[in-house]
Amino acid sequence: MNNHKCRTFFLKPRGRTRIIQCIYVVGFMDLFGVSMIIPLLSHHVKALGASPTVAGIVGSTYGILQLFSSTIVGSWSDVVGRRNSLLTCLLLSALGYGLLGMSSSIALFILARIPVGLFKHSLSICRALLSDLVSESERPLVMGHFNAASSVGFILGPVVGGYLTEHEGGFYTSSFTCAAIFLINAGLVWMLPWSETLAYCNGTSSSNNINKGCHDNHHSKSAHNGSHANSHLPVLTTETEPHSRTPGKSYGGLRWRDVSLLQPVWRQLSSVGSKIHMVASSDMWDLFLVRLLMAIAIMLYYSNFSLAMEERFSLKPKMTGYLISYSSTLGALAGFLVGPVTQVYGNNMSALLLHSTVLTCSLIFLYAAAPSVWQVLLTSTFFAISTTIGRTCITDLELQRGGVQASGTLIGAGQSVTAVGRVLAPLLSGLAQEFSPCGPPSLGVVLALAAVGLLLNRIPKWDGRGTTKTIKL
Repeated sequence: MNNHKCRTFFLKPRGRTRIIQCIYVVGFMDLFGVSMIIPLLSHHVKALGASPTVAGIVGSTYGILQLFSSTIVGSWSDVVGRRNSLLTCLLLSALGYGLLGMSSSIALFILARIPVGLFKHSLSICRALLSDLVSESERPLVMGHFNAASSVGFILGPVVGGYLTEHEGGFYTSSFTCAAIFLINAGLVWMLPWSETLAYCNGTSSSNNINKGCHDNHHSKSAHNGSHANSHLPVLTTETEPHSRTPGKSYGGLRWRDVSLLQPVWRQLSSVGSKIHMVASSDMWDLFLVRLLMAIAIMLYYSNFSLAMEERFSLKPKMTGYLISYSSTLGALAGFLVGPVTQVYGNNMSALLLHSTVLTCSLIFLYAAAPSVWQVLLTSTFFAISTTIGRTCITDLELQRGGVQASGTLIGAGQSVTAVGRVLAPLLSGLAQEFSPCGPPSLGVVLALAAVGLLLNRIPKWDGRGTTKTIKL
């Protein structure tokens, strides 16, 4: 009778908590550094002698690269592991921002944007890592906190960047500071207690009862927490002969051991292609379409906000800036509301997504028809909250239906869909403004209504087949 090893990997609470807290810091510093640079890019490229057309083309380089690389890098993180992929993305992003700090010509500026456009997916990989670390019921809370931490960084970054710009060589100082922040983030990721987080247990059993032993161990932990799909501390089991365990093999979403970037490139590419194909051929088009419609609607809301405030209410740019800052701050704080709100809904993310989408649609309509600045202020208050909750809902539903085994691929695909929205929104906004300053938000209302209609049609089908239906990879 053959003996098999039932290898069970589980997360130590202490190591898990330390990693989650450090990922919050990484998310904060990531957007803090990036937001120092973003407001300064257009001024710098024009200072290098670029015409408005060339500046527009150069500015679109990053978005186009992100569009095509998001899904690939996300899937690659499923193949080689979160640690290796996150370190690679952080280091290459640091290289890009360092080159940006040395850019004295248009050619060097474009060269600096290439590694950033291809590998600035650290936040997506962080979200995939967090989904690996927590149970399905915990995920909205943890994701909300991560989004809040990142948003605070995005709010504070422009303040520091603007201060540095006032000094001689301010853009270059900001760029090198951003590169240093990414290097610090890479150091934090390198020092995380990866080896302490997974406990490793061996048990010998016969081939006749090994399946039962492994399954019962996992099922008992899952049932204890009310979820068959995930336990409170994710448990991963694999059945292998002692000699058959191969380096580079991954276990579910947790790939922190025995995974190497040095495994054959063809094997990595094959695995990436397989995962992308599985997601592309899955029945998740409805979720991705809802994401696209709402992304464009929200971008249309903000696309001409300053100009519309000036034309409709004669509001000075300074006051508009205060209003935008107020909305951004509320959006960051709303991340802490995601957990409590999902508990009120009993973790019914489909219903929460529908209600947040309806609220967002209503608020865009009220903004488009607002007779006074005070109504705009009121809509901005609730708009920041509804969009924050909606983004978390759509990501959580994608992970529920797609399965955490492909969390990197799914989150990357979602980012690619959002990138398509970034390409389309300015074009649609320009066309809508030809008719009225209220044209872009009015078009946003139409798109949001389409998303609501799609959800009303598809949610009963999700509930009928189970929202946790997974893709088999």
